[in-house]
Amino acid sequence: MDQTLLLGLLAATLRIATPILLAGLGETLAERAGVLNLGIEGIMLVGAIVGFSVAYSSGSLWLGLLAAMLAGLLAGLLMGWLAVTLGLNQHVSGLGVTLLTSGLALFAFRLQFKGTATPPTLEPFPQLRLPGLGVIAPIFEQYWLTYFAFLLVPLMGWVLSRTTFGLWIRAVGENPQAADTAGVNVARVRYTALALGGALMAMGGAFLSLAQLGMATFGIVAGRGWVAIAIVIFGNWQPGKVMLGAALFGFVEALQLRLRAIGLPVPYQLLLALPYLVTIVALALAGRNAAYPAALLKPYKRED
Repeated sequence: MDQTLLLGLLAATLRIATPILLAGLGETLAERAGVLNLGIEGIMLVGAIVGFSVAYSSGSLWLGLLAAMLAGLLAGLLMGWLAVTLGLNQHVSGLGVTLLTSGLALFAFRLQFKGTATPPTLEPFPQLRLPGLGVIAPIFEQYWLTYFAFLLVPLMGWVLSRTTFGLWIRAVGENPQAADTAGVNVARVRYTALALGGALMAMGGAFLSLAQLGMATFGIVAGRGWVAIAIVIFGNWQPGKVMLGAALFGFVEALQLRLRAIGLPVPYQLLLALPYLVTIVALALAGRNAAYPAALLKPYKRED
């Protein structure tokens, strides 16, 4: 592999990892607070569709991104109402959120663009290149959302391990009874984690439509939400390791795209499945010794 191909592979790895990393960090917040949010796939789709629709109508990518994050925040609050306030099964609640948000997003998209012969497109966010990097500069010719996603990793690690809010999140995810006794409002912390997590998930979806593709389609998320859940377990609910999981998926996805481009004599269906197969293997290996938050999937009622 020559230098140009290698640099291109590494640059593509970072781009492909970005939406999964953003969604994975959002899921990390939710699960560290004790709530499994299986609505992630639908929330990412809402982010992609709402972000594109608002940006297309207003002519502002920033307004589209803001609208996507707001939609994700509201979806996170809906998950909170189902799982925290009502105490419903988190698996069922999350799947319900995915079905509801996906259906609403696609219905609204069809209404807005009905009768359109060709898929609508827009001019996406431009790529930025960091100066003074010499030969490796092509690797860092990325969207600002990519830089934001990777810079968010140490910031979230610091918040979770060094701040009072991070302590509250970890407390309600491990022992909500003890946290409640210490004066922490368990429901409020879980709602906050779900809302912030939903905004990050939707940002991951918006990255696909507002940056990477410049368009929105019904299959734009393509299972990335489920991959994000897998890398959270793979990363043992630690932002740094979640980043490594996203990078692994991004690398394999970028590699299979290049293998297909050079005409490797392998069925293309196998190459398409390769990133997901690697994710399954990594999850199987890491999941056996995963240190799940003790209160994950367990609703908490103060009177109990």
